[in-house]
Amino acid sequence: MALNNTYDARPVQQENAVGAGAQILLLSLLGTTVGMGTAGWLTGLAFAFATWAVLSRALRRSRLPSFGPANRVTLGRAALVGGVTALVADSFRGAPPVSLLVGLTAVALILDGVDGRVARRTGTSSPLGARFDMEVDAFLILVLSVYVAMDLGPWVLLIGGMRYVFAAAARVWPWLTAPLPPSTARKTVAALQGVLLLLAGAGLLPRMANAGVVLAALGLLVWSFGRDVLWLWRRTSRVRGDAPAGVVRELAAQR
Repeated sequence: MALNNTYDARPVQQENAVGAGAQILLLSLLGTTVGMGTAGWLTGLAFAFATWAVLSRALRRSRLPSFGPANRVTLGRAALVGGVTALVADSFRGAPPVSLLVGLTAVALILDGVDGRVARRTGTSSPLGARFDMEVDAFLILVLSVYVAMDLGPWVLLIGGMRYVFAAAARVWPWLTAPLPPSTARKTVAALQGVLLLLAGAGLLPRMANAGVVLAALGLLVWSFGRDVLWLWRRTSRVRGDAPAGVVRELAAQR
């Protein structure tokens, strides 16, 4: 009896299309509410299209049987991040409604702790879902860095750019792509970036206090990335022959 190995991608792609539609609807609501200019519209639409296109390709390659509740939460966060991106792009022509920007960002940050729990409780965790969640987080941090940098200076962009510099470095030094062990400290530092950048961007503190908050965020991030890079470098050194053969085989199997 022949097995049916056909894969129907339409259900998951339809949900992805719904997510893109939700992003466009949010942009329409923001445009009506705040009178968003051309830069905000174009940036928001570009984000919506890029999210749809990249996720469509990833879904085809992963062949997920269903989109899953956790990915739906992440897709909702992506729509919020698209709205924040549009508002930040529009802020170059004038001050954005800070309360609206802070509100959208705060909801996106709160939901960041929801999708992982949903995935674990429903047994729908997947490499695609983890990567999707990480990329949405990284882009939100980049956008918030741009917004805060307009007040505090371009050095703030180091926070948003560090994840992408690390990814670019991994293309030159493949040993940086090795899996890292789970770390509560890493997760905590990553979560704090958005919270501290949002605090600085909300304008609740004096400018010098905001600079101190962002500098603390940057220091924590440098420490976290530095610790991980050092661990990966030491691991690679052991694999290359500085460790007993049994340890080398064990480490190599983890790649």
